[in-house]
Amino acid sequence: MKFPIKHWFMSLLMIGTLLMAGCAANTATSTPTDNATATPISQNDGMNMSNLPQLEGKATVVMTVKGQPITIEVDGTKAPVTAGNFVDLVQRGVYDGLAFHRVVREPQPFVVQGGDPQGKNPNFPVANMGTGGFIDEQGNRRFIPLEITPEGAESPIYSKTFQMARISQPPALPHTRGAVAMARSQAPDSASSQFYFALDDLSFLDGNYAVFGYVTDGMNVVDQIQQGDRIQSAKVTQGAENLKK
Repeated sequence: MKFPIKHWFMSLLMIGTLLMAGCAANTATSTPTDNATATPISQNDGMNMSNLPQLEGKATVVMTVKGQPITIEVDGTKAPVTAGNFVDLVQRGVYDGLAFHRVVREPQPFVVQGGDPQGKNPNFPVANMGTGGFIDEQGNRRFIPLEITPEGAESPIYSKTFQMARISQPPALPHTRGAVAMARSQAPDSASSQFYFALDDLSFLDGNYAVFGYVTDGMNVVDQIQQGDRIQSAKVTQGAENLKK
């Protein structure tokens, strides 16, 4: 019984670590680069997703870190809004120059997380990152809904975890090693620009966080990322025509 209990405890600890990164997003209005007063949209607010970018199909994004490429297949067939948000932010150059502010490999491989726009400021401490999100031209913070497609389903579940929606089957896009997903706070619809790479199979996150793609080449580069390393560039190399704004 000792091993299962220990594994369960570590899973809870790591989920808490991931949540902490997003929870601070609700207080991000006090940060230097995020002065918007927006709050995450709840599942009861009737989010108008037609205002959000959507990816109708797949796209390929190449992210360069330490001069080495990481190739990501972004899947808009199973996560159109989440994938569309990511591809749109890549095209806007939002991720260029941003730091990876959270890297968790001990006591077991977990995630490499980045995407906080506060990192555009080279003087902003990496240790203080994790509260920022994308601010649009009108000064509003973009939030996207939690979007997870159950295996075998034709469309995603929005704004609810699988537990909330009483979904028993696994997601179509699971947290296997190399998965790319959105970080968020405890509020389901609070993701913005922060994303993470899964360093191992993380099935305990399935149905709770939105995977939108996978690393198809360059996972060895991801394995070498340290806290403070920066994304030199992120480019859409294929499938840009599938993005609908």
